[in-house]
Amino acid sequence: MKTMEINKIVAGIIVAVLLVVVVGKIGGALVHPKELEEPVYPFSDDLMAAANQPAAAPEKPAGPEPILAMLADADVAAGEKVFKKCGSCHDNTNGGPNKVGPNLYGIVGNVVAHKDDFSYSDAVANHGGNWGYTELNHFLYSPKDYIPGTKMSFGGLKKPSDRANVIAFLNSMSDNPLPAPSADEIAAEEGGDKAAAETGEAPADEGAAKTEDTNGDAGNAEATDDAAGDVAMPEEGPAKDGDAANDNGEPAPAEEAPAAGQ
Repeated sequence: MKTMEINKIVAGIIVAVLLVVVVGKIGGALVHPKELEEPVYPFSDDLMAAANQPAAAPEKPAGPEPILAMLADADVAAGEKVFKKCGSCHDNTNGGPNKVGPNLYGIVGNVVAHKDDFSYSDAVANHGGNWGYTELNHFLYSPKDYIPGTKMSFGGLKKPSDRANVIAFLNSMSDNPLPAPSADEIAAEEGGDKAAAETGEAPADEGAAKTEDTNGDAGNAEATDDAAGDVAMPEEGPAKDGDAANDNGEPAPAEEAPAAGQ
């Protein structure tokens, strides 16, 4: 390579370096960066402590609204209309057969899982207690919350009037219907639910509170099993096959179809 060409290459490199330096100087002269008085993203001890706090646990629902006071004026016909949606899974006639779920004649006031000829889920079979007004109210509101482990996938009846009407209808399907709730029972239920709402806890299970067989024969009382047909009451809307499963693996009524006693 000739000396002249080497000189040209060296000169080009020098010129490029000088050009970069000159451009930097000019840019620095034109722009005067101003330091921020405060950081854009301040990190205080309080802010960091708050960020490290564990998330608050969601509040537990207090449970269903009281319905004892509503039973005196409950619409039996309306309850029968809702209950018909469960007719494919439950029979409610005296001496009628078990279907996907147990026969529900005389269920109100009877012991839980009383029918020897029906295969209940373990959760229902071991639950104990009676199907009183309050117990049915809680079960129909949310079967899985009232009896954890039940196979009933029905979402529950959320309207208090629907639960009161269905319970009144089921009570009429009995040789020995339960008497209307007393003023003391109504006050006790409302007081217990109010306390539960304030504490964020569901009312205590009252399933074992009523041990007297109001139907005269505990062996003929109706039980409610979710897996094989515990009180299955779907929410409002057309019933859909396959929305709920019962103990024997067959679909239970849609979320609107009420059924009591699985």
